[in-house]
Amino acid sequence: MDRFDRIYRLHGLLSAHRTPVALKQIMEQLECSKSTADRSIETLRDYLSAPLEYNREANGYFYNQQSLNKPYELPGLWFNSEELHGLLICQQILQNISPGILSEQIEALQQRINEMLSKENSPQPVIADKIQFTTVGRRLKDDSYFKRLATALFSKQQIRIQYHARGNNGENSDRIISAQKLIYYRDNWYLAAYCHKRNQLRIFSIDSVHSAKILDKTALQTPDNQLQDFLHSAYGIFTGKAEHTAELIFSKNRANWVADELWHPEQKGKWLDNGNYQLSFPFSDSRELIMDILKHGAEVKVIAPVFLREAVMAEINKMQKNYHCLTK
Repeated sequence: MDRFDRIYRLHGLLSAHRTPVALKQIMEQLECSKSTADRSIETLRDYLSAPLEYNREANGYFYNQQSLNKPYELPGLWFNSEELHGLLICQQILQNISPGILSEQIEALQQRINEMLSKENSPQPVIADKIQFTTVGRRLKDDSYFKRLATALFSKQQIRIQYHARGNNGENSDRIISAQKLIYYRDNWYLAAYCHKRNQLRIFSIDSVHSAKILDKTALQTPDNQLQDFLHSAYGIFTGKAEHTAELIFSKNRANWVADELWHPEQKGKWLDNGNYQLSFPFSDSRELIMDILKHGAEVKVIAPVFLREAVMAEINKMQKNYHCLTK
C-alpha cells in the first residue's frame, strides 16, 4: 500500500468512527509500522488540515467535527489505486463499445488517470492488454452525429434529423425530435425520442441518422414512468405495449445457460421434472424474438402463442428450402 492509499484509508477509518481509534488499530488497517502510521497521521493533520486530534483518556485519534459546518473531506478529488484502476477499466469499456465515440474526451480522461497514478508511484497497467472486447454486428462508424444527439439530449433541446429507415421501403424522412434517452443495445447505439412528426415516442438507430441540427427550442420531456413503460414493456429493441406472452421450453443441454440469462425484466422461469427449463415473458413485435429463438436451434420449442410457433416453423421451412436447392 503506498502513501496516498494509506492517507485515503486513514481518512475513511476516522470518518467512519464516532469514537477515538487506537494507534494499533490504525497500524492494522493501514498495514504499516508505527513510524509509518505516525507519518500518515502527521500528513493528514498538518498538510491536509484535517481536524485530527488525540484523546489521551481514550488513547486514540479522532476527527473533531464540532467546529466545522460540515464533515471534513479530503481536499480535491481523491481516488485510491483500486478506484483509479476501476476508472481505467471504465475508460477501456467506453473506448471499445464504439471506437471513435467521445474519443477526445476519453483520451483526456485516460491522461488524467495516468497522471494521478504516477503521483502515487503506482504502476500504470496497460488495461488494453488485459481486457478483450468481442463485438458482432456493430454499425456506427462516425461519431459526429452521436455527439450532436447527446448534446441535444443533455441540454434538453429539440433537434432536426434526416433519418433513413431500414426495411423494405428504405424511407428517408426529415424529423424534429426531442431526445429522451441513449440506449446501447447489442453493440449498437439507439435513441429513444419523442417524434414531433408522428406525435409519439420512437426508437431511432443512430447509425441511420444522416444529418443533425440542434434547434433553439426546448425539448419535450416525457414523464419517467411513461418512458420506462415504453422502453421495457416489450421485448428487445422493439417497443410498444406488450400484448402477448411467449412460452418457451429449453432442453437439458441448454437449460443451465438460459436459466441464468435475462431475456426480459418481467420474465418467469421454472425447472421441469425432466430437466428442461420453461421460460415465459411478454412481447409485442415478434421479429427480434424469432431470431433469438432460432439461434438455439433444436434446443428450444415454442409452446405459446400459436402464431409465434407458426412463425418460427415458417422461418425454418424457408431455411430448409434454401439448403434443399443446394443438394439437388
